[in-house]
Amino acid sequence: MCLLIRNGEIVTSKDRYFADIYIEDETISAIGKHIEVLPGTKVIDATGKYIFPGFIDPHVHIHLPFMGTFAKDDYKTASTAALVGGTTTLIEMCCPSRGEDAMEGYNTWKQKAAGLSACDYAFHMAVTRFDEKTEAQLREIVADGTTSFKIFLSYKNFFGVDDGEMYQTLKLARELGVIVTAHCENAELVSRLQQELIAAGKTGPEWHEPSRPETVEAEGTTRFATFLETTGATGYVVHLSCAPALKAALDAKARGVKISVESVLPHFLLDKTYAGREGVEGLKYVMSPPLRDKRNQATLWEALEDGGIDTVGTDHCPFDLEQKLLGKDNFTLIPNGIPGLEDRVNLMYTYGVSRGSLSLNRFVDALSTKAAKLFGLYPRKGEIAVGSDADLVIYDPAYRGNISVKTQHMNCDYSGFEGVEIDGRPDVVTVRGKVQVRDGAFVGEYGRGELLRRKPHVESSTR
Repeated sequence: MCLLIRNGEIVTSKDRYFADIYIEDETISAIGKHIEVLPGTKVIDATGKYIFPGFIDPHVHIHLPFMGTFAKDDYKTASTAALVGGTTTLIEMCCPSRGEDAMEGYNTWKQKAAGLSACDYAFHMAVTRFDEKTEAQLREIVADGTTSFKIFLSYKNFFGVDDGEMYQTLKLARELGVIVTAHCENAELVSRLQQELIAAGKTGPEWHEPSRPETVEAEGTTRFATFLETTGATGYVVHLSCAPALKAALDAKARGVKISVESVLPHFLLDKTYAGREGVEGLKYVMSPPLRDKRNQATLWEALEDGGIDTVGTDHCPFDLEQKLLGKDNFTLIPNGIPGLEDRVNLMYTYGVSRGSLSLNRFVDALSTKAAKLFGLYPRKGEIAVGSDADLVIYDPAYRGNISVKTQHMNCDYSGFEGVEIDGRPDVVTVRGKVQVRDGAFVGEYGRGELLRRKPHVESSTR
């Protein structure tokens, strides 16, 4: 399978230049001007378009049993949405509950993806308890190529770990040379605040944010950083939403703590007033950490531009309206999450690059390259270079459109960004050299996606 892409502007995390790209056997074999067209080679003309490395979403939920229900996507719908939106690799959170066996959960998550995904994928393995079996199971999971963990400092009694379990997880991660991602909130404070609000009759979705205020997220971030500093482990804060939590992470980084920061699409563009909308509209926008006061958005954009925020994911978690209504009389019962896998690239390009001051290089870095480096996929992923996988997004900046549930591929009956304008979209998307999207439509093959088995790559205590 040979493919030549001509006349486009290549944009990576560091460079911008015009060149042709020649693809053989799933990888990039040559980059240069006026590459000869060999017999049997398919040619794509990318005149007037950018060529980006395939985008990586480092924070996705597809199979997720949560709050008495299940997220609505499977790997067929999710990988289609990812590719149409320019994401060629996703990293899913494998999240068995505290009452489930970790190894059984890991195998279940793998089975849900195998032979179905149209894009490549990997996993973060959630550590939702640490008992006598956990260490051996985690060693086996790392040996299988899943070299990042996830811990929750929230969702008490469901996913959440206590400080002792966090310490054990981080110590093992340091030994094994893997990175630990963390949902940073204070579970006890959330629980107390929720109880007080419900007892006072404050049951609507607009009370979700006051039950998990910015101070609670900042405390969780500070505590995670303290444990990283003490253990020497490498950490990654997921879906950071507000200025106080960002300050906590950046202060820790400044004193040498090995900590990276992810924010997610909703926090750049939506605010807490959305959860205050009437009726079912407000329920759509309940997620954790919650949507914040709008003043935080400028801080997040600035930190994204200067690299204080390393990556942008989605925390894609599609629950439909019927599921959201489970909490219509009690905000603590609303399944948390919002769909976004399909929209991340277009919205961050539109409001970051096209209508903002985010550079194209930082855009590529935050939505692709940095995640590849942090999670052991670089330079196979996140780069346009000879030898890298031919995961490419030919992006049309002249396209104009609007986001709508009527055209989305995510298996959810609403869009959190309904009617929002976009400047640009992926025109052609390849996964290891095979065209999976053409003219903005999925034309690909299910099962094309591979489980990306990674090697430990961060500093370990045994090296």
